[in-house]
Parts: sequence; C-alpha cells; structure tokens
Amino acid sequence: MTAVTEAKVLERFPAGSPRGSWPAEECAARHRAGGEPATVVMDLESDAFLVVVPPEEDG
Repeated sequence: MTAVTEAKVLERFPAGSPRGSWPAEECAARHRAGGEPATVVMDLESDAFLVVVPPEEDG
C-alpha cells in the first residue's frame, strides 16, 4: 500500500459524483497541460478523488 504524504492537494471531487472520477481526471489533465505533474488519487477516509502534485524534491 502506498500512502500519499506531503503531496499538495489542488482540487477535491466527491466520489459519489454521477460522473465518478472524470471531473478529477479532467482537472488533472488541465494542470498537466500547464506544466504541473498532477495526478488523481482516492482518499478513502473522505470518499473523494483528490488532484495532487508530489512534493518538490530538494536536490
């Protein structure tokens, strides 16, 4: 199991949405098009899809 820690949450979408994860995936795609390495993860505790970017790595 992989835990997302230190990731920056850009947007949050309810998992019960009629369109499922599509709004989150579309949002992540817009962020990726803008140069941010956004991805979608499921937060089981809040029952939501999160659009996140990983923490910046110090060199």
